[in-house]
Amino acid sequence: MGLIRSVVLIVQLVILLNATSAAKATAAVAYQANSSCQSRCGEVSIPYPFGTGGDCNVSKHFFITCNTSFTPSKAFLTTSSIEILDISLDGQLRILADGSYDCYNKSGATRNFRYWLQLGKFFINNTRNKFTAIGCDTYARVEGFSGQRYATGCLSLCNNINDVSNGSCSGIGCCQTSIPKGVKSYNITTESYENHADVLPENPCSYAFVAENDNYTFYTSDLRGFDFKDKLFPVTLDWTIGQKSCKEAKMDTKSFACKKNSKCIDSEHNSGYICKCFEGYDGNPYLPNGCQDINECETMSPCDGTATCINLNGTYDCSCPPNYEGDGKKNGTGCSLPKKDQSKRSLLIDVALG
Repeated sequence: MGLIRSVVLIVQLVILLNATSAAKATAAVAYQANSSCQSRCGEVSIPYPFGTGGDCNVSKHFFITCNTSFTPSKAFLTTSSIEILDISLDGQLRILADGSYDCYNKSGATRNFRYWLQLGKFFINNTRNKFTAIGCDTYARVEGFSGQRYATGCLSLCNNINDVSNGSCSGIGCCQTSIPKGVKSYNITTESYENHADVLPENPCSYAFVAENDNYTFYTSDLRGFDFKDKLFPVTLDWTIGQKSCKEAKMDTKSFACKKNSKCIDSEHNSGYICKCFEGYDGNPYLPNGCQDINECETMSPCDGTATCINLNGTYDCSCPPNYEGDGKKNGTGCSLPKKDQSKRSLLIDVALG
């Protein structure tokens, strides 16, 4: 009896320890690298590998400055003046960026501003952003610098504002072009062929900027002097961990960023990687125990009315009642009696009714 009781106590202790460990792991997901890390700055959530210093961010490139002099507080990339709108664990980062302009009167140029953006670690997403220029006497360029040599641009002309259509950026009053893939910097230049001399009353300025595809809609009224000087535009950036491929990064187990129940995905930019939780798991793949099992039985109700849903690690199972066949899933074969049993049941019903 003494031995049996000891075994029972050991089993109970193991179960208790496992339950405690699981509870601690679940609680850890709510925090960053440790519980003292700041998880938000104003309206911006700050998930690890980003953080506000110390062990809270994976490297200096992922450091976030939280400026509390604003109400609500504002998050800025590293120590720069680049404001952050959103950080996604899918490898995207949304920021606010300025644009360039030049303005004229009858005497010539009156004021201008040339905007440039340099990102040492992050890439400008070439599918989610476009380069846009506005004007009736405008040619605009966006080009790289600091080791990246590229240039593209577009031309926008019009005789008068009546030739322009709202929502159209085909080259009459407004033009657009794509950003090259894999760039980390841009410099925007706007110029005029004739100093806007023929269109001054309706269009005294040229404007150009990089912005998310769906963020800006062109209106003819913008040509008449829409004040872009104080306007900022959302831009989507791509971020990655390090510069190694998944295959290379996995060789260094100490610095490899992808934790339990997650997979490594190579960057489209041939530099670095991101981590993603396995299918059936959700959470932060960069934190220990950050990817937690999804209880599909609660979140999806995937089984039909006769089946019992059983949650499993990373998946689930729909169990049909005894004597039934099928996968038990709503979107599958469901649960049903075998055809021979259905025939017997039908015959019994007929006899009873007869």
